[in-house]
Amino acid sequence: MTERVVLAYSGGLDTSVAIGWIAEETGAEVVAVAIDCGQGGEDLDVVRQRALDCGAVEAVVADAKDEFAGEYCVPALQANALYMDRYPLVSALSRPLIVKHLAEAARYHNATMVSHGCTGKGNDQVRFEAGLAALFPELKVVAPVRDSGMTRDKAIAFAEEKGLPIDVSKKSPYSIDQNLFGRAVETGFLEDIWNGPIEDVYAYTDNPAEQREPDELVITFTAGVPTAIDGKELSPLQVVEEMNRRAGAQGVGRIDMVEDRLVGIKSREVYEAPGAVALIAAHQELESVTVERELARFKRGVDQRWGELVYDGLWFSPLKEALDGFIAQANRQVTGDIRMVLHGGRAVVTGRRSDSSLYDYDLATYDTGDTYDQSMARGFIDVWSMPAKIANLRDRRQG
Repeated sequence: MTERVVLAYSGGLDTSVAIGWIAEETGAEVVAVAIDCGQGGEDLDVVRQRALDCGAVEAVVADAKDEFAGEYCVPALQANALYMDRYPLVSALSRPLIVKHLAEAARYHNATMVSHGCTGKGNDQVRFEAGLAALFPELKVVAPVRDSGMTRDKAIAFAEEKGLPIDVSKKSPYSIDQNLFGRAVETGFLEDIWNGPIEDVYAYTDNPAEQREPDELVITFTAGVPTAIDGKELSPLQVVEEMNRRAGAQGVGRIDMVEDRLVGIKSREVYEAPGAVALIAAHQELESVTVERELARFKRGVDQRWGELVYDGLWFSPLKEALDGFIAQANRQVTGDIRMVLHGGRAVVTGRRSDSSLYDYDLATYDTGDTYDQSMARGFIDVWSMPAKIANLRDRRQG
């Protein structure tokens, strides 16, 4: 029986060529799997037909936008996930979703191998293979670009030789990956870290320097999940789409950073994540009102570790699963409204309200009606500072 390979298929040059390349190199039949995570572009039916025209024996396409928003983007919001305190895990979040569908397709089609189009310099090779190792460890991995020398020049020559239905005449100066949660741009002139980004780098955000009226909105959260904008109930997918539109129109969410890749090198990356950046800012602010101080302090460390695990391709790891439980518990009371103004590239919170609020006006006010007993402060300070005081007195005696 002929072996089968499940290929993570994008519809572009590299993965289209990989269909025939893999068949020639391994003798296996190729099942192409294309997942729509909100990246836009061609219709899924067009992508499916291209895979078949390029030699795939089967082509699986799936609209996974709702799944991506609800099961991947929402947990990232609840974890305030920002790798290196800045990057909202745009590409890293979509990889475990794709891996899940690859593993399901491999089982359904009795595949023994899985293939991706990643290079040997990026994080995605790790994310794909570590995820597959967790979900379907029996699968072998075929990586033509990384392991078989399938350069772009060779890919174009192969496509022309085989008469594959792919447009190879256009070459973007950038390497771009995008989905519902944002857009990542690298290579080209951006590899010189002294060069500033130019406007044609951006597609999800308008120029924040242009004059326009501010946009004020109210985001409603229920247990840490965004459920409405301006009082209109929306699904997680609709919330992210609407925030991408409104925050993007105000130039919110542009990030230019030198990033520590998992594979050991530093890489210059330009990101656009208007909805993600605005929603995380709103969620963090609502947490500041509804989450008790010690829980909030501890959660900040958990959030950072959660983001690192996802960035490093360990979505399906035991630690990540355990942290999910903690983060969900910590979000139980994160319910309420955040008023936010989007303008000039910034998302600024201007109001907060919640039935779960820990903010007590009568305790916080300095005006008449203050219920805080200030006489308790002296004794508290004496007790609080006692360990440092005793240690200092000891050091002075010994010094």
